[in-house]
Amino acid sequence: MLKIHIERCKGCGICVAFCPKKVLAVNEIEKVEIVNEQDCIKCGQCETRCPDYAIFVEK
Repeated sequence: MLKIHIERCKGCGICVAFCPKKVLAVNEIEKVEIVNEQDCIKCGQCETRCPDYAIFVEK
């Protein structure tokens, strides 16, 4: 399960770029959103790469 702290997210898109399964996207208000959570493999790339500690993978 993914958890995004929207108040911390600046919409940089780094997590989106590193997600191998295209689970994340930047929305119209320039915040990251989960679009395909069922495809998440819990690799942690989004969590590791986020410069603002705005996304977490619960294993």
